[in-house]
Amino acid sequence: MRLGSLAFAGLVVALLSGPVLADGYPAIPLFSGDKTVMDEQIVWPASGKAHVNALIVVLAPGEKTVVHKHGVPTFIHILEGEVTVDYEGHGKRTYKQGESFLEAMDVEHAGLNSGTVPVKILAVYMGADGAKDVIKKQ
Repeated sequence: MRLGSLAFAGLVVALLSGPVLADGYPAIPLFSGDKTVMDEQIVWPASGKAHVNALIVVLAPGEKTVVHKHGVPTFIHILEGEVTVDYEGHGKRTYKQGESFLEAMDVEHAGLNSGTVPVKILAVYMGADGAKDVIKKQ
């Protein structure tokens, strides 16, 4: 059994066993960390009033995003379906329902719904006034 499969099995067992206590209240852990999927240390915008923008991206089967990067740390949680992200020059990764991560900031990438149902992605941009959440490739 591959190490990734073992880690995934452990996550499934943890999620199926129910909520854990987080500071005394029940919670299901989604993500905790300080690096993106491309092993970049997250960096907060240096100026501007703190601002959080949260939205749900919906892609139909076969639909893809534009090539882009992020100007702010971006938390991603796959609510439904699956998405394959092509990190230009760094390979591709497929994320499925229930997975969470910090998206790459300085590596351009594009997501493709590689599944058979619409993918719904919770994207939380943690930035500041004046910072760009999404920077499209020129």
